[in-house]
Order: sequence, then structure tokens, then C-alpha cells
Amino acid sequence: MPHILIAEDEPRIAAFIEKGLKANGYRVDIVEDANLAIEMALRGNYDLLILDLGLPGKDGLEVLEALRGQGFQAPIVIVTARDDIQDKVAGFEGGANDYLTKPFRFEELLARIKVRLRERPPAATPSESVLLEVGDLVLDLRTRQVKVRETWVELPSREFTLAEMFFRNPGQVLTRERLLDRVWGYDYDPGSNVVDVYVGYLRKKLGSKVIETVRGAGYRLKRP
Repeated sequence: MPHILIAEDEPRIAAFIEKGLKANGYRVDIVEDANLAIEMALRGNYDLLILDLGLPGKDGLEVLEALRGQGFQAPIVIVTARDDIQDKVAGFEGGANDYLTKPFRFEELLARIKVRLRERPPAATPSESVLLEVGDLVLDLRTRQVKVRETWVELPSREFTLAEMFFRNPGQVLTRERLLDRVWGYDYDPGSNVVDVYVGYLRKKLGSKVIETVRGAGYRLKRP
């Protein structure tokens, strides 16, 4: 049974989400303070976090940054009244997996939660490796670092998520549309070049020829 943490300081909204999630078989905890939300998320082994940006104690974007910076891997769905595009971009750049503005229908929130939980890879057990290796490259899922020519390089949140997609699918062509959906979590303008920009960032760190451009299709991480 998935365990979800709701970080929301409006009791009516928190109770509304909690009731709907429990009716659909989820375990739910609620927290109303930003600092406590960070503490609970890091020690609670949650499968997903629903995060309001207007929590007392700390801005929600700071909560997001703190959690991703300390290795919180579970999907984060922002649910907020802030509908400015700059807040949305900041949320996704900070490591959020989805962004839903208030007011919203519970059915839409539930659908987004199911998608994010379905996309999340199973957590590694102590006996399983947290390292993904492709040739001489090594991606550490715990520290969010990549080993290139015997040197460990730290990856920002979005670059790490993009790199993980490639490392989990070596030799497979990944379309821009798939990368946008899985890495950024929402629909960009079809003409956006954000994928190309971030692939460029990775090439500078992994090597210029490691990620191939497949004309008219997408990108592929070369097998050794």
C-alpha cells in the first residue's frame, strides 16, 4: 500500500485530499509546517509527497530544494494556488515531478499520483546496487553523482534525472516527448529546446560523443 505525505497547512484541503486518497487505498500522513515536512519526508520512507508551496516556516520551493539536496528520491507533486509560469518553472527545475494549481478536481490529482508512482523505479534493497554502469561511466543513484574517467561529478537535480533515464535505457532511442514527460513532468511547447539544452549539459560532463543524436527520433546513450 503506497504511503503518501501531504504537506498542506489548509485543514480543509488537507482533509479533502486525505479522504480521497484513503478511499483509494493509500496510507496518508499530514504535516502543516515546512520544517517538519522536511524532517518527516526524510525519515518516513514515503512513496510520494504532495507539497503546498505556501507552508509556514519556509517557502515550498526551499522545502523542495532541501529535500532533493538531501537525497529524497520519491516523486513530489506540487499542489498550490501559485499559477505563475515562473513558479512552475522553478518547481520543475527544483526537482518536482508534477505541478497542479488550486482549485483542482480530486480525480485529476489522483491520476497524476498514479502516473508518478507507476514511473518510480523500485527502491533498492541493501543487497541491490545503487550504481548504474554503462561502459566506463557510473551513475550513483544515492549521491546523484556520475563517475567520469575516475572522477566523481555531482549532477544538479534535472541533469541527474535525465542522466538516469539514459543509464536505465542504454542503447535505446529516447524521444524528446518521452524525456519531457518523464524528466520535466508536464507538457512544454512542442517547439521547446529544453531537452536539447540539457543533453548539451550532460555531454559536457560525460563526453561529447557519449549521447548520440538520432536524427528525427531523439537521443541515445551509446553502449560500450
